[in-house]
Amino acid sequence: MKKLLFIILLLAGSTSFSQSLDLHYDFERECLTTTMEMFRPDKLGNTFFFIDMNYGEGDVEGISNAYWEIARVFNINKFPIGINLEYNGGFGRFYTDEGDKAFGINNAWLIGPVYSKNAKDYSKGFTVKALYKGIQGADVGFGYQFTGVWYLHFLNKKMTFKGFADLWRQDSDFNFDGTVDAEHVFLAEPQIWYHIHKHFDVGGEVELSNNFGNTEGFKTRPTIAVKWIF
Repeated sequence: MKKLLFIILLLAGSTSFSQSLDLHYDFERECLTTTMEMFRPDKLGNTFFFIDMNYGEGDVEGISNAYWEIARVFNINKFPIGINLEYNGGFGRFYTDEGDKAFGINNAWLIGPVYSKNAKDYSKGFTVKALYKGIQGADVGFGYQFTGVWYLHFLNKKMTFKGFADLWRQDSDFNFDGTVDAEHVFLAEPQIWYHIHKHFDVGGEVELSNNFGNTEGFKTRPTIAVKWIF
């Protein structure tokens, strides 16, 4: 559901460790989603991962979808362009009269340059990435992904608007007839958060997607959420 790489922007230049847990209610899917994020900078760059889990989607009891990404960015001193290495993967379940069935989310590996720009007080900033994307089992020639990430703190940093947008090359066969119905996937997740306490936020997001997952065409999926910052 989510690709929250914008946490890298939020903490760019920081020397602290960050970890948080989100709980979202998805109005369109009528299910709960948890997202665990971790970001750790070091002298060579930073490491980031997140794990998404959906619960009860499509009449499945328990975890219906699990997905994770881990990314490593290497920087040379304070040079603004780094190298992003990344892995994506996961699995899902769906209910049938014959019992639950499972499917895999194809492994994907990404590599490419990343550029970040932040205000001096880190009140706002953005990151852009241009990545080669290899998807296991996909015959798409040269796969690629473009990623944009942003954040903006306002109202004396009581509120934050942030998010990401991804566009990548991937053949999709929604009718399972052996023909390609779409060659690109778009996914964006703008979020808004109100900071009640240094450890607790309330807010939500809107997932905007086109040809994402098993859904052909454009889709809008809003959520309401709470966040705990460890």
